Amino acid sequence: MSKPLSDHDRKKQISVRGLAGVENVTDLKQNFNRHLHFTLVKDRNVATKRDYYFALAHTVRDHLVGRWIRTQQHYYEKDPKRVYYISLEFYMGRTLQNTMVNLALENACDEAMYQMGLDMEELEDMEEDAGLGNGGLGRLAACFLDSMASLGLAAYGYGIRYEFGIFNQKIVNGWQVEEADDWLRYGNPWEKARPEYMRPVHFYGRTEHNPDGVKWVDTQVVLALPYDTPVPGYRNNIVNTMRLWSAKAPCEFNLKDFNIGGYIQAVLDRNLAENISRVLYPNDNFFEGKELRLKQEYFVVSATLQDIIRRFKVSKFGSREIARTDFSKLPDKVAIQLNDTHPAMAIPELMRVLVDEEKLCWEKAWDICVRTCAYTNHTVLPEALERWPVDLFAHLLPRHLEIVYEINRRHLENVAAKFPGDVDRLRRMSLIEEGGQKRINMAHLCIVGSHAVNGVAQIHSDILKATVFKDFYEMEPHKFQNKTNGITPRRWLVMCNPGLAEVIAERIGEDFIRDLDQLKRLRDFANDDALIRDIAKVKQENKLKFAVHLEEHYKVKINPNSMFDVQVKRIHEYKRQLLNCLHIITYYNRIKREPNKQWTPRTVMIGGKAAPGYHTAKMIIRLITAIGEVVNHDPVIGDRLKVIFLENYRVTLAEKAIPAADLSEQISTAGTEASGTGNMKFMLNGALTIGTMDGANVEMAEEAGEDNLFIFGMRVDDVDALDKKGYHAEEYYNRLPELKQAIDQIAGGFFSPKQADMFKEIVNMLMHHDRFKVFADYEDYIKCQDKVNALYKNPKEWTRKVIYNIAGCGKFSSDRTIAQYAREIWGMEPTLEKLPAPDDKQ
Repeated sequence: MSKPLSDHDRKKQISVRGLAGVENVTDLKQNFNRHLHFTLVKDRNVATKRDYYFALAHTVRDHLVGRWIRTQQHYYEKDPKRVYYISLEFYMGRTLQNTMVNLALENACDEAMYQMGLDMEELEDMEEDAGLGNGGLGRLAACFLDSMASLGLAAYGYGIRYEFGIFNQKIVNGWQVEEADDWLRYGNPWEKARPEYMRPVHFYGRTEHNPDGVKWVDTQVVLALPYDTPVPGYRNNIVNTMRLWSAKAPCEFNLKDFNIGGYIQAVLDRNLAENISRVLYPNDNFFEGKELRLKQEYFVVSATLQDIIRRFKVSKFGSREIARTDFSKLPDKVAIQLNDTHPAMAIPELMRVLVDEEKLCWEKAWDICVRTCAYTNHTVLPEALERWPVDLFAHLLPRHLEIVYEINRRHLENVAAKFPGDVDRLRRMSLIEEGGQKRINMAHLCIVGSHAVNGVAQIHSDILKATVFKDFYEMEPHKFQNKTNGITPRRWLVMCNPGLAEVIAERIGEDFIRDLDQLKRLRDFANDDALIRDIAKVKQENKLKFAVHLEEHYKVKINPNSMFDVQVKRIHEYKRQLLNCLHIITYYNRIKREPNKQWTPRTVMIGGKAAPGYHTAKMIIRLITAIGEVVNHDPVIGDRLKVIFLENYRVTLAEKAIPAADLSEQISTAGTEASGTGNMKFMLNGALTIGTMDGANVEMAEEAGEDNLFIFGMRVDDVDALDKKGYHAEEYYNRLPELKQAIDQIAGGFFSPKQADMFKEIVNMLMHHDRFKVFADYEDYIKCQDKVNALYKNPKEWTRKVIYNIAGCGKFSSDRTIAQYAREIWGMEPTLEKLPAPDDKQ
């Protein structure tokens, strides 16, 4: 295999990220040495690679701090409306390289490190991923922060500083094993603790109703300690803030109870309070009704609202003087976006603050609350919708339960007035679900308490209006909107695929990085042989580089000329990794049947984490690894088919895998994937999509031309029709010989010779209770994969389709998404104006 161009050599050829100025390189080297010697107190001769990483991180951070302070001062001077994006997840990945890209420092840093005999890529590899998210929802929040800063919005991300993020996944004997993600073990150079803004958060206790109002008393207090991380915009000198709360026990916690000998236990019990921010719940699209999780949700909301109200009241930088007391102005100065229902407690908490503490009447407080809050829905899967038991609520948050009941009473009065006599509708629309254990439907609370409700792709927003929230849509149609998700082109193109960014910049200039719509201009070059050649060359370099990585990690010889067929996302039945498995087995059987035929070589890569308690998902991983064990060691197959399970898929691995992919698998059952954002990353990085008409795939096909994607399978209407008729897997099994053979092989132990019945549960599920109808789409999927194989044999035609895909990516920038949120939900206007740099004279 010819060795790919080293990153250092390649960066030398790339202009997109700004050329290194000589004086800049000298300054960077000086600052680097200063941090190495004084911040880290290291002798250059005994410094470790990690010390060098920290010295570089501090050097880069120095360039952020002045801009950060100036940005916050600017907001206090201008007093703009501020948006608060509250999310239980922020899946940030690594920060160093992204910061260098956004500050135009990458080439200068690269040159400085090179001159000092250090390898930039090795230093970047020392950084731990900030894995404070599960998948799409948390990564979306991270992209949104980048776009809000790049569009000059006064924006704050608020979440929890989990001590342990999403678990590290190890594959041991083919099975997933979880390890704790101790990402803070060596410290985090990007955060700054802000103890001066610590806030108390209350739990438990009881309520007292007095003539002058309601008091929530006898509570337990946990302190919320904020840690701030700078969020730089793209080359506009704006640096916003992500504030994550960490739980701390108050000094007097339990010590008042201590008697002789009880002191040690009292100190140990402080952990109970501090457990709130200990670990991220590792479920994606699944609701787990645990008390600790509800505590987390209320903890972030309570601390955040105290911060929002403090900032609203004092509008001068560095001042603690109260400048505003008129809360009717709150919606003019504050927008709160709820990222799914996890921060839904913001609604009753804001009501509690306004009514109990600020003494507003209910009607005024409610008007302020609704005009301030907005809710984004991320899923239609019933098992993902949060429904908290009333008993748990009563125990943990007694005052909030009273408030929710009052919200519901007034809401149902409105419903009854609009739809008199429709008792069934009242039951369906209530915030409280009766029957068995009483539960609070958090999505209903969010809809009633917000002025805007949005889905995250057009098809998803339409499904919400037509089915899940149909009653609410009929009641208040003006609330419902669509905001199709997007990704930041800084991380997902400029940073992770600099070669492609450069090829594009050579044709259309560099402005596309902040205005992705300009990619449309590439359509003019779709038949340009030079561009076709350049794009194919970049893809091949990315594949060679990733192949080296795979061979190091998996000891499997990769054919770099094979099609890199990639499906990376959380392992979940609805995402249908099993359909992918059936294709692999079918293709394997075909090659075995006719070994002398000219087959299109494929390297199939599947990656993703299974929630630790999700047994079926863990079995799916075991099946993928089992198929790989058989396929990869079959001498008849050779290098025409390889199967690799990508261990510990995370943001950093995505940044390597996505630029190398030829084919992107987006094969969920139509109507189940709200949007998807991985699909957009692959599209932007020059992979073609094989997918169903689901989520944002629908809009991707619109933008790039349906002929330039491989669309197969049932549409939403077909799925509904099949539900009405009844889905019988046996019919497909009996009718399709290749499907029957594949299932029989899985069932009969062909892929698990030491334990023939290892996969009997998967087969039983597929045959008898498959909610996601894998067999119904199998035949069309296989035919579509045949088309993929045929096109891959014609590289020029393949790359022409790639160009149309890249040219159609403009819509899928998170800048477009955020500009729409700003104008249509938050009442704010984005700006591309630059702030002066800190060293500029004001």
